[in-house]
Amino acid sequence: MDLLKIRRDLHKIPEIGFQEWKTQTYLKAHIDTLSQDRLEVVEWKTGLAVKVRGTASTKTIGWRTDIDGLPITEETGLPFQSAHPGYMHACGHDIHMTIALGLLNRLIEEPIADDAVILFQPAEEGPGGALPFREWLKNDQPAFLPDQIYALHIAPEHPVGTVATKPGLLFANTSELYIDLHGKGGHAAFPHLTEDMAVAAASLLMQLQTIVSRNVNPMDSAVLTVGKLSAGTVQNIIAEHARLEGTIRTLNLESMLRVKKRIEAICRAVEEGYNCRVSIDYGSSYLEVNNDEELAEAFLRFADEYAGVHAVRSEAAMTGEDFGYFTEELPGVMFWAGVDSPFGLHHSKLNPDEAILEIMPEFIHDFFRTR
Repeated sequence: MDLLKIRRDLHKIPEIGFQEWKTQTYLKAHIDTLSQDRLEVVEWKTGLAVKVRGTASTKTIGWRTDIDGLPITEETGLPFQSAHPGYMHACGHDIHMTIALGLLNRLIEEPIADDAVILFQPAEEGPGGALPFREWLKNDQPAFLPDQIYALHIAPEHPVGTVATKPGLLFANTSELYIDLHGKGGHAAFPHLTEDMAVAAASLLMQLQTIVSRNVNPMDSAVLTVGKLSAGTVQNIIAEHARLEGTIRTLNLESMLRVKKRIEAICRAVEEGYNCRVSIDYGSSYLEVNNDEELAEAFLRFADEYAGVHAVRSEAAMTGEDFGYFTEELPGVMFWAGVDSPFGLHHSKLNPDEAILEIMPEFIHDFFRTR
């Protein structure tokens, strides 16, 4: 299996959540070329679940890969850069999928004792595919639901061969945040006849910045970032509508609920103070990723002794990942895998070191044999 070609082919066809039809077709075409003796494949929306029967199974070990891209215009200049204008695999899901196909190939070439399931999950970047995928497995395909589950995410800051994780909390709870303010527009020369949503939005933005510093326990951690504020149309018309777009991240669910409650209280006050209407949309919300303590320790011990791999105990991060919906109900581990890129995740120039493809499928296969 030519993993380099597969990765570059997948890199050309990024698609956003639940629209990964070309990606699904490409994955199925490669799976169809493999020996089918031990394989069973089912489709879910634009995703796939692939089961490989073991030689003496007592359980099912799962591997999850995400398959969607991002609405980012690629600027790498690579000869195989995105053929879909305005979209890019800027989070490395092309690498993730390729590793999963490489792992699948190794499981067929050299079966392990237990059954293995590989989940090609859509919509990790949004609106969230893990929770409905998990529920579909539970309700409609219980034979494909693993007893334990693993996943990786590329890490541009680490060199190839480094894997990094920790027992317990790895990634934060996350929620998107969209706030719309509706008032009364009008001519800039007659502000007394209007309700200015540019001013209301500016006031709201400043008040939101007090939530983490004044409403979250300082021994806890939270982030509330407004990354985009838009209002008005031209310089001499008072804005009738304004919109704030941001993200919330916390290390526990209680803090997430506290932050949201405070946002709602501030928005009610802005409605009263600026005589306007405010609506809140939390968009996609993801659970924290909690690694199983015992499985994470076993993974780190295995990686530490594996030739060509360097194990690192990482810190928890405010990164969001819907893999948390799997670890909510299944013991599992997610880990970072180094790709040594000067550009970070979600950057238009992200260019992972493809040498990871030579290491990870074999490493994961060998780890699965010990489970």
